[in-house]
Amino acid sequence: MEAVAVRLARSQWEEGSRRFDEAAKNDRRLLDAFDAVIDDLRRRVGQTFTLEELAEAYDAAEHWARTAVADRAAFPGWPRSLTDVLDAAFHLYARGATDYAP
Repeated sequence: MEAVAVRLARSQWEEGSRRFDEAAKNDRRLLDAFDAVIDDLRRRVGQTFTLEELAEAYDAAEHWARTAVADRAAFPGWPRSLTDVLDAAFHLYARGATDYAP
């Protein structure tokens, strides 16, 4: 994956994270969904990874994230928020990348 794709993914994650933060102020249930996604992300990507590896993992993330939230943190209407939950999780997790720079 080229650097441009990683930059685009990071930009998407940052925007989604902003939307998530706003929505979570009014609906704390989103935090449980976020935790479910982070838990699965940690298992899938591990502790040592690059931003490129994380961006590649993002490509297939919607499927497993949907399952994670449905199984552990579902609430009425949660699928509408899944993209922002997913982006927020990847945005936070990116900070642990070996090549992370703000």
